Amino acid sequence: MTQTMNGETGNEPAELRESVADRLLRSTAARSFDPEIEIDWSAPLEPGKRFILDHRCSLYGTALWEQLSPEQRLELGKHEAASVASTGIWLESMLMRILAKIAYKGDPMSRHIQYALTELGEECRHSTMFARMIERMGTPRYGPPARIQRLGDLVPAIATGPAMWGAILLGEEIPDRVQREQANDESIQPMMRMVNRILIIEEARHISFARAELPRAVAATPRAELPYHRAVLGRFALIVSRSLINPRVYSSVGLDPRTARKAALANPYHQEALRYSGEKIVAFLSENGLVGAPGMTMWRRSFLVG
Repeated sequence: MTQTMNGETGNEPAELRESVADRLLRSTAARSFDPEIEIDWSAPLEPGKRFILDHRCSLYGTALWEQLSPEQRLELGKHEAASVASTGIWLESMLMRILAKIAYKGDPMSRHIQYALTELGEECRHSTMFARMIERMGTPRYGPPARIQRLGDLVPAIATGPAMWGAILLGEEIPDRVQREQANDESIQPMMRMVNRILIIEEARHISFARAELPRAVAATPRAELPYHRAVLGRFALIVSRSLINPRVYSSVGLDPRTARKAALANPYHQEALRYSGEKIVAFLSENGLVGAPGMTMWRRSFLVG
């Protein structure tokens, strides 16, 4: 059984893949958003409203958290939200490179490749939206350190088949879980809620696209090669989980970044928040045989699994 770049098997009816892509294209036509129009970027931020829920802050429940004033807790939440958005830009840049490679090697007349190009366009808008949001919050652009960004440069090259689709889903589904939790919470800044709502609707299509592809890619992969894909995904899961909160955010409230980072990684509330964010995607990857040796040590260090 042969496998193409995007995981298609030679004897798989093309109609199955085309029907999924056609449905997603019709959904895109019916429900898409332009953040430049949908979000009032000139609206003032509302005093006292959060950027993330308190119990999703990395230091929530620690002694350092108890030392912070209510205003400092809001400020830390704002910087953590900016850090997650900065990491989102980095992840989406990798995803766009993968989608461009799929489109380059595929048939542009197919609905499958047309949807890949459509998703590429939406991810461009999402990255611009994240950048505008960070600018509006008045925080630094955080993102992963340079050494992690260099590793990220390798992902589009080394992640193929199951690892490629699994990496896409990790980057999309981990933030999606938290976005759904706070999209309609009135204690969250209106700008943040609107960003979350746009992402929930549009990323649902992206997730459906990748979830349809991953089992096909697994079926087309020789069993002897699956340990490689598990190792790649374990490494990528650790990179994503550790990159969400840049240690420099703690300086915004006068905390030492190294001390606060150590407290966050040891914090059971933060560990549980990561497990919550990864619960659905870890279950899906496990069902498809992609969570296990030789990547389990990295999965456990990521806190996405217990």
